[in-house]
Amino acid sequence: MSVAIRAYHRDDAKGLADVFYEAIHTGAAKHYTPAQRQAWAPYTDMPDTWPGRLAVLNVWVAEADGEIAGFMAATPQGYIDFAYLRPRWMGRSVAQALYDVILERARSANLTRMTTHASLLARPFFARQGWQVDKMEIVDINGEQLKRFAMSLTLGAPHDPTL
Repeated sequence: MSVAIRAYHRDDAKGLADVFYEAIHTGAAKHYTPAQRQAWAPYTDMPDTWPGRLAVLNVWVAEADGEIAGFMAATPQGYIDFAYLRPRWMGRSVAQALYDVILERARSANLTRMTTHASLLARPFFARQGWQVDKMEIVDINGEQLKRFAMSLTLGAPHDPTL
């Protein structure tokens, strides 16, 4: 298996929406009830707001075996807003490859801290990368209560190339 990581293109939006839906409805099935998953990702079709939401983020796409296997997206300030994989690609180093690019970009931007809100499924992955849980939260999404974790990673002082 060969995984290629590339920058997001606007025409990827539909494919990423499909990954998002599949990751939540199938990949997170052991962690959230059907009602919670439906509240989290209620649409099988791409919402109209999806391309605009992705356009303001730094989005990285993983391709493997001719398909989009997953994606991660972060704000320029270091907030990881999306981290989703097709279930068949979980546990096959795709998330790690995406994360490595996001982390390298954060360090290149001299960020000293990164944050995210991790699901029950994503929390162990981030913990393995050295992230800490700052707070457990219960959030209301479309009338359903979902557990998530505010997490952070300290990257250290920015590198000064003049030293």
